[in-house]
Amino acid sequence: MGKLFGTDGVRGIANKELTADLAYKLGRIGSFVLTNGKKKAKIVIGKDTRISGDLLESALVAGILSTGSDCLCVGVVPTPAVAYLTRHYGADAGIVISASHNPVEYNGIKFFNKDGFKLLDEVEEKIEEIILKDEEIDVNPWGKDLGRKIEIDDAIKQYANFLKSTIDVDLRGMKIAVDCANGAAYVAAPAVLSALGAEIKIIHHKPDGLNINLNCGSTHPEEIQRVVLDWGADVGLAFDGDADRLIVVDEKGQIVDGDKILTICGTSLKEKGKLAKDTVVATVMSNMGLEKALNEVGCKVEKTKVGDRYVLEKMKEEGYVLGGEQSGHIIFLEHNTTGDGLLSALQFLSVVKEKKQSVSKLASAMTTYPQVLVNAKVSNDKKMKYMEDTVIVDEIKKLEKIMDGEGRVLIRPSGTEPLVRVMLEGKDLEQLKLLSEELAEIIEKRLK
Repeated sequence: MGKLFGTDGVRGIANKELTADLAYKLGRIGSFVLTNGKKKAKIVIGKDTRISGDLLESALVAGILSTGSDCLCVGVVPTPAVAYLTRHYGADAGIVISASHNPVEYNGIKFFNKDGFKLLDEVEEKIEEIILKDEEIDVNPWGKDLGRKIEIDDAIKQYANFLKSTIDVDLRGMKIAVDCANGAAYVAAPAVLSALGAEIKIIHHKPDGLNINLNCGSTHPEEIQRVVLDWGADVGLAFDGDADRLIVVDEKGQIVDGDKILTICGTSLKEKGKLAKDTVVATVMSNMGLEKALNEVGCKVEKTKVGDRYVLEKMKEEGYVLGGEQSGHIIFLEHNTTGDGLLSALQFLSVVKEKKQSVSKLASAMTTYPQVLVNAKVSNDKKMKYMEDTVIVDEIKKLEKIMDGEGRVLIRPSGTEPLVRVMLEGKDLEQLKLLSEELAEIIEKRLK
């Protein structure tokens, strides 16, 4: 049996892997499972700017309406807006059509429950099992019991009002450059930042269905770095296609990644007594500089597996309020239930405004240690067995001794490819390159 759901919904090349037929089934079965067969349930649907969004939305809507549920179609909005709007409209579930930072040919479908959280594994598995077994559900309403499609015109306005309510400062006097990645933030980001009084210069805000993430946004920040320098901006903000990520650029054109954003915002929350248990949640791939910087101000870092869903899981379990990834997925759980690029931007900018310091000065609180990542190509059936091989284990121990106190070794099998990822972190970049390549070579030989 195949598998539909990955770490972030169902993804694939639109109309090839992620077909209209599959979208119809996801709409029909997903709505039935998430609403427990409730009559006249409400489901919010949003999408990014991809050309395939209309195709998949039509199929999804048809599937949902066939169960008697109503669709609240909110149009092009950021992914985190759907999480918020699901709660705002008192809906029973939310669905986003987006493939985030991936190229235009891909698309994805991900679900939120009525509280705006991504689905638990067991709920995804239930939806997946019914679809893959081609089971039919006994829900075929007709006449007045069919669902309705309802177009919501003011969704971005509602989301923008919510965002503005999360900070108590305005942004007057700030020059902010913004890269919207020709994606879902292209209306919301300029509207919110302008309303708060910032002087803004926007790039990549003219989506044509094909240019989403194309050499722009949080994964390609080179142009926003140039704009910040040329225009003399105080700060640059780069979002990805569905605006759940944020990468910041300081006034010198330097990247301020998710780890540095966590350092700056975590320190501010700690100072205000708002950082639950004085702890920030990050992943094993976060830079060791994050932990050192936060330790210096009396904070701890709790680490999870890679993936914002695992960060969120840990936050909910332990009652933490701030967590995220180096890639710019930052979760402010007091305000929203998922990574939210625009919310992160406002929280970050409010700290800059309150501290009356430059972004580069604030970012200097964290020293980024060099990281080197090398992929060892191995047999797919052996990639989980690296800790069973004594030669590999001895080599890892040897490296850990070399790096002791000033670096670390992280070995991680790929979830999707026949690879074992070797990540070394420390002070000496050349040494890290040499040692990581040597270890990757040993792993390749031993796990062929």
